[in-house]
Amino acid sequence: MTDTTDSNSGKRERISVPEEIELPRLLDFYDLQTEDQTQIHEFYGNLQEGQLTTTQCCDCEEIHFPPRIVCPECTGDNLEYVELPHEGELFAFSEVRGGLPLGLSEHDVPYVVAAVDLGPIKLSARIDDASYGDLEIGDPVELKIVEIDGPADHKRSFYRFVPQR
Repeated sequence: MTDTTDSNSGKRERISVPEEIELPRLLDFYDLQTEDQTQIHEFYGNLQEGQLTTTQCCDCEEIHFPPRIVCPECTGDNLEYVELPHEGELFAFSEVRGGLPLGLSEHDVPYVVAAVDLGPIKLSARIDDASYGDLEIGDPVELKIVEIDGPADHKRSFYRFVPQR
Protein backbone atom coordinates (compact mmCIF):
# COMPACT_ATOMS: atom_id res chain seq x y z
CA MET A 1 0.00 0.00 0.00
CA THR A 2 1.30 3.47 -0.81
CA ASP A 3 0.11 6.86 0.30
CA THR A 4 1.47 9.97 -1.42
CA THR A 5 1.05 13.37 0.21
CA ASP A 6 2.48 16.81 -0.36
CA SER A 7 4.20 18.55 2.53
CA ASN A 8 6.21 21.71 3.01
CA SER A 9 9.44 19.76 2.50
CA GLY A 10 8.36 18.17 -0.79
CA LYS A 11 6.66 14.92 -1.71
CA ARG A 12 6.53 12.09 0.80
CA GLU A 13 5.44 8.57 0.31
CA ARG A 14 4.33 6.14 2.98
CA ILE A 15 4.65 2.44 2.30
CA SER A 16 3.41 -0.58 4.23
CA VAL A 17 5.35 -3.74 4.84
CA PRO A 18 3.30 -6.95 4.76
CA GLU A 19 2.98 -8.73 8.08
CA GLU A 20 3.80 -12.07 6.50
CA ILE A 21 5.92 -12.85 3.46
CA GLU A 22 5.58 -16.16 1.64
CA LEU A 23 9.03 -17.62 1.12
CA PRO A 24 9.97 -18.46 -2.44
CA ARG A 25 10.98 -22.06 -3.17
CA LEU A 26 14.59 -20.90 -3.49
CA LEU A 27 14.72 -20.24 0.27
CA ASP A 28 13.40 -23.68 1.22
CA PHE A 29 16.48 -25.56 2.38
CA TYR A 30 14.85 -29.00 2.49
CA ASP A 31 14.80 -31.23 -0.59
CA LEU A 32 11.71 -31.93 -2.60
CA GLN A 33 11.18 -35.63 -1.98
CA THR A 34 8.99 -37.24 -4.63
CA GLU A 35 10.05 -39.65 -7.37
CA ASP A 36 9.58 -36.87 -9.94
CA GLN A 37 12.00 -34.58 -8.07
CA THR A 38 14.83 -36.78 -6.79
CA GLN A 39 16.38 -40.13 -7.52
CA ILE A 40 16.84 -40.79 -3.79
CA HIS A 41 13.09 -40.52 -3.06
CA GLU A 42 13.24 -43.94 -1.40
CA PHE A 43 15.44 -42.46 1.37
CA TYR A 44 12.73 -39.89 2.14
CA GLY A 45 9.93 -42.46 1.89
CA ASN A 46 11.80 -44.63 4.39
CA LEU A 47 12.15 -41.64 6.73
CA GLN A 48 8.40 -41.06 6.56
CA GLU A 49 7.98 -44.69 7.59
CA GLY A 50 10.32 -44.18 10.58
CA GLN A 51 13.45 -45.77 9.09
CA LEU A 52 16.84 -44.16 8.55
CA THR A 53 18.44 -45.75 5.50
CA THR A 54 21.22 -45.19 3.01
CA THR A 55 22.67 -46.92 -0.02
CA GLN A 56 25.16 -49.76 -0.19
CA CYS A 57 26.90 -50.83 -3.36
CA CYS A 58 26.08 -54.42 -4.27
CA ASP A 59 29.35 -54.72 -6.24
CA CYS A 60 32.00 -53.40 -3.80
CA GLU A 61 29.83 -53.43 -0.62
CA GLU A 62 30.68 -49.80 0.33
CA ILE A 63 28.05 -47.96 2.38
CA HIS A 64 27.53 -44.30 1.50
CA PHE A 65 25.85 -41.38 3.19
CA PRO A 66 24.06 -39.47 1.93
CA PRO A 67 22.42 -42.03 -0.37
CA ARG A 68 23.83 -42.19 -3.89
CA ILE A 69 22.68 -43.30 -7.30
CA VAL A 70 26.24 -44.20 -8.39
CA CYS A 71 28.92 -45.68 -6.13
CA PRO A 72 31.78 -43.20 -5.66
CA GLU A 73 34.18 -46.10 -4.99
CA CYS A 74 33.67 -48.33 -8.03
CA THR A 75 31.33 -46.15 -10.14
CA GLY A 76 28.79 -48.97 -10.27
CA ASP A 77 25.07 -48.25 -10.19
CA ASN A 78 23.96 -51.50 -8.54
CA LEU A 79 22.93 -50.00 -5.18
CA GLU A 80 20.41 -51.06 -2.57
CA TYR A 81 18.95 -49.33 0.48
CA VAL A 82 20.11 -50.63 3.85
CA GLU A 83 18.83 -49.68 7.27
CA LEU A 84 21.04 -47.65 9.60
CA PRO A 85 21.00 -47.80 13.40
CA HIS A 86 18.69 -45.32 15.13
CA GLU A 87 21.19 -44.88 17.96
CA GLY A 88 24.73 -43.57 17.84
CA GLU A 89 27.13 -41.29 19.65
CA LEU A 90 28.44 -37.79 19.27
CA PHE A 91 31.68 -37.81 17.32
CA ALA A 92 32.01 -33.99 17.20
CA PHE A 93 29.65 -31.07 17.73
CA SER A 94 29.41 -27.31 17.58
CA GLU A 95 26.94 -24.57 18.33
CA VAL A 96 25.39 -22.26 15.74
CA ARG A 97 24.96 -18.86 17.37
CA GLY A 98 23.94 -16.57 14.54
CA GLY A 99 24.27 -15.62 10.92
CA LEU A 100 21.34 -17.70 9.72
CA PRO A 101 20.35 -17.33 6.09
CA LEU A 102 16.99 -15.78 5.30
CA GLY A 103 14.34 -18.46 5.48
CA LEU A 104 15.76 -20.43 8.41
CA SER A 105 13.62 -18.73 11.01
CA GLU A 106 12.59 -22.13 12.40
CA HIS A 107 16.08 -22.48 13.83
CA ASP A 108 16.20 -20.53 17.05
CA VAL A 109 19.81 -19.75 17.78
CA PRO A 110 21.78 -21.08 19.41
CA TYR A 111 21.37 -24.68 18.30
CA VAL A 112 23.72 -27.66 18.13
CA VAL A 113 24.96 -29.44 15.00
CA ALA A 114 27.02 -32.59 15.19
CA ALA A 115 28.79 -35.42 13.47
CA VAL A 116 27.01 -38.54 14.72
CA ASP A 117 28.76 -41.92 14.60
CA LEU A 118 26.23 -44.64 13.77
CA GLY A 119 28.83 -47.38 13.34
CA PRO A 120 28.74 -48.06 9.61
CA ILE A 121 28.76 -44.33 8.79
CA LYS A 122 29.10 -40.88 10.31
CA LEU A 123 26.59 -38.22 9.34
CA SER A 124 25.93 -34.60 10.18
CA ALA A 125 22.72 -33.69 11.95
CA ARG A 126 21.09 -31.15 14.16
CA ILE A 127 20.87 -32.14 17.83
CA ASP A 128 17.56 -31.12 19.38
CA ASP A 129 16.62 -30.81 23.06
CA ALA A 130 20.16 -29.98 24.24
CA SER A 131 22.46 -27.02 24.48
CA TYR A 132 26.20 -27.07 23.78
CA GLY A 133 27.05 -27.14 27.49
CA ASP A 134 24.87 -30.23 28.04
CA LEU A 135 26.86 -32.41 25.63
CA GLU A 136 30.17 -34.30 25.53
CA ILE A 137 31.94 -36.28 22.83
CA GLY A 138 30.74 -39.88 23.05
CA ASP A 139 27.29 -39.03 24.43
CA PRO A 140 24.60 -41.42 23.15
CA VAL A 141 21.98 -39.95 20.82
CA GLU A 142 18.92 -41.36 19.10
CA LEU A 143 17.05 -40.63 15.90
CA LYS A 144 14.25 -38.07 15.78
CA ILE A 145 12.25 -37.71 12.57
CA VAL A 146 10.72 -34.32 11.90
CA GLU A 147 7.94 -33.48 9.49
CA ILE A 148 8.52 -30.36 7.43
CA ASP A 149 5.87 -27.75 6.83
CA GLY A 150 6.58 -25.46 3.95
CA PRO A 151 6.22 -24.57 0.32
CA ALA A 152 5.75 -28.03 -1.17
CA ASP A 153 2.68 -29.91 -2.28
CA HIS A 154 3.71 -33.21 -0.69
CA LYS A 155 4.65 -34.60 2.72
CA ARG A 156 8.30 -34.16 3.63
CA SER A 157 10.46 -35.51 6.47
CA PHE A 158 14.02 -35.11 7.65
CA TYR A 159 16.19 -36.52 10.43
CA ARG A 160 17.67 -35.06 13.60
CA PHE A 161 18.99 -36.59 16.79
CA VAL A 162 18.28 -36.08 20.49
CA PRO A 163 20.35 -37.08 23.52
CA GLN A 164 19.42 -40.39 25.12
CA ARG A 165 18.35 -39.73 28.68
